[in-house]
Amino acid sequence: MDLTLPLDYADIERILPHRYPFLLVDRIIEFEVDKRIVGIKNVSFNERYLSHTANGAPVMPPTILTEAVAQVGAILILAKPENRQRLPFFAGIERVRYRRAVHPGDVVVIEANVVRLRSRMGLLKGVARVNGQTVIDGSMTFALGPKPNGA
Repeated sequence: MDLTLPLDYADIERILPHRYPFLLVDRIIEFEVDKRIVGIKNVSFNERYLSHTANGAPVMPPTILTEAVAQVGAILILAKPENRQRLPFFAGIERVRYRRAVHPGDVVVIEANVVRLRSRMGLLKGVARVNGQTVIDGSMTFALGPKPNGA
């Protein structure tokens, strides 16, 4: 697989099994094998999952933001040739903190860094920022399993 940056939506679809509306990464702009990855999520007004606050302002739910960080990390793991026939699964999230709301029109810059990487498990630290301000950060543990037949 060609990893010429930036990776666009079509390139990401070749790596991740997710499809619209569950694919939450629009672009990959930085990539260091087994170390670090940076992706972009453009939040638009027509996103199906936006929730509304008491004052009616639409916001990206923290659970969706967590999944976006996990997907960026999954791209880092699945880009390795030996992992292409595997699927990453959430094994746990730790010390995840939501710092501020994400609104339509925001460009979320998501960074994932490898803390520990083994053949079947790993730990990533993730952080997402809007305009340089952290909106979420935390650690995510994942396990690698086989792809089901037909996937």
